[in-house]
Amino acid sequence: MVFRKFPGVSASGMGLRLSQKFVFLLFLSGLVTLCLGALFFLPDSARLKRIFLSKTEAQPVTVGSENDAREQARKADAAAARVRALSRKPSVTHEARAVDRPPQGIKAQDERSSGRTRTETTAAQNDARQPRDTFEYDRFKKCLLGSPLGSDRGKPGDPQTLQRRDKVKEMMKFAWDNYKHYAWGKNELRPLTRNGHIGTMFGGLRGASIIDSLDTLYIMDLLEEYEEAKDWVENNLDLNSNGESSLFEVNIRYVGGLLSAYYLTGNEVFKKKVLELGEKLLPAFNTPTGIPRGVINLGSWSWGWASAGSSILAEFGTLHLEFVHLSELSNNPVFREKVMNIRKLLNKIEKPHGLYPNFLSPVTGNWVQHHVSLGGLGDSFYEYLIKSYLMSDKTDEEAKKMYYSALEAIEANLVQQSPGGLTYLAEWRGGILDHKMGHLACFAGGMLGIGAEDGAPEKKQRYLDLAGEITHTCHESYTRSATKLGPEAFRFDAGAEATATRLSERYYILRPEVIESYMYMWRLTHDPKYREWGWEAVEALEKHCRVEGGYSGIRDVYASAVSHDNMQQSFFLSETLKYLYLLFSDDDLLPLQDWVFNTEAHPLPIIHRNSWTP
Repeated sequence: MVFRKFPGVSASGMGLRLSQKFVFLLFLSGLVTLCLGALFFLPDSARLKRIFLSKTEAQPVTVGSENDAREQARKADAAAARVRALSRKPSVTHEARAVDRPPQGIKAQDERSSGRTRTETTAAQNDARQPRDTFEYDRFKKCLLGSPLGSDRGKPGDPQTLQRRDKVKEMMKFAWDNYKHYAWGKNELRPLTRNGHIGTMFGGLRGASIIDSLDTLYIMDLLEEYEEAKDWVENNLDLNSNGESSLFEVNIRYVGGLLSAYYLTGNEVFKKKVLELGEKLLPAFNTPTGIPRGVINLGSWSWGWASAGSSILAEFGTLHLEFVHLSELSNNPVFREKVMNIRKLLNKIEKPHGLYPNFLSPVTGNWVQHHVSLGGLGDSFYEYLIKSYLMSDKTDEEAKKMYYSALEAIEANLVQQSPGGLTYLAEWRGGILDHKMGHLACFAGGMLGIGAEDGAPEKKQRYLDLAGEITHTCHESYTRSATKLGPEAFRFDAGAEATATRLSERYYILRPEVIESYMYMWRLTHDPKYREWGWEAVEALEKHCRVEGGYSGIRDVYASAVSHDNMQQSFFLSETLKYLYLLFSDDDLLPLQDWVFNTEAHPLPIIHRNSWTP
């Protein structure tokens, strides 16, 4: 072989270089072979492997951006981790998440592809376990034991009862028409000045009276008015408005009202809105304990918190019914997990004398004060325990245990009897009783009544009797006033019984709790006195609270010449008038074997689990 000679390089030196080149090429070919093998067999190479696959071979379907490696890694995570990630992300609607999911046909084709790697198969299986919108409204309706509206919308056979029910319906229409005329789109009506009121507790949200009225209008067969309300929700309800709002009030009025409207009508606009709103509430739970703070801002992700650093028992304890149904509708367990975590913490911490104080630190998880009340600050927490048990079709044993344990402590520490024989619920302040009962605590008659049947056998009649006694005392607070309407709070001390002794407690703001207990006690006993007491309330409302521009609360129930407060509360339409209408209706209108009412009187269906689950 002839070699070209280079100056200064010998033939033997050139031969050595060729052998080095040969070794280098041999090493390089081995390295290339190793890399190509890695592309096909290492578990993290799925994205690189697609470069070399035939274009005709089915490609794996991914959720989100193809260019985001972290998204691909998250696809291989467990389903529970995915749900936790969702709760930490900025709010997106349930429908928006659904757009990211692969169509079923494509997914099935991928699973049949022979070129799918183990990583791709695992990702697809994990994706299949993610929450999906599978709630079937028609199936739900078939699972109810009876029609929500009864055989004839609950029309009573007795002419007098029918006449009274028709009067309540006229009251609702009058209240609604004035709200529509003077305050449409605002939160509440000012009937004396005939304008709208926005207030601060709803933040930037509007239309509280519209949302609160949806189910009332529907069950009263005021369908034209219902359609007006539905159209406003669809076209004008803005859930992104800025401003601090009460988590509790938004939940019971807006979430509760939209859930109820959906379950009663099946209109998808209510479902869409309520799931969007539900997601906006989730960051309120991002505290060290998972106990939510009381104030949120729906329009931004910088959250304003309740002052003084305390969460209120009746607020964080009045989320369970609505959040369980948000999980049912979305098939996303995160809502249920949030409220179950609240229970978990409450079961761990010590309770003085078995009682639940009204203030808890969301940072430390410790009680802040030892003030216990079934009135304001504590009331609906206890209500939601028994109603959670009932709504679960009596399968939520934890709620049942918590309720009856709390009831034993209440009986031992708070239930009192006045010298005149009136049974009442006192308040407890660090071991000292305050012989005061608030109007808000008058819901307890109904609560004790619906919970009596599932108490210990030896306690059932006692609980029903106690329910009747509490309801009787609350009725007495009405009859002992000049207007026959009850004060905000009444006392049993210094010779007073079931009367307000302080000027600051004499007002009535169209509250429903006494009438609520009348309705439940009528359903449970059919004692005609409860309907008579309800009619007394109707007459008092008409005489003292009805004005030309709607209905107004009054400042002093003991004054014969009333002074109005110029506010038609949204709960008057949602609760007071609804409970009166149900009181004068047959029991098959929203029957209790199918429905529970949230604390704003929005009916939510009992989950007959063996029927709801496909």
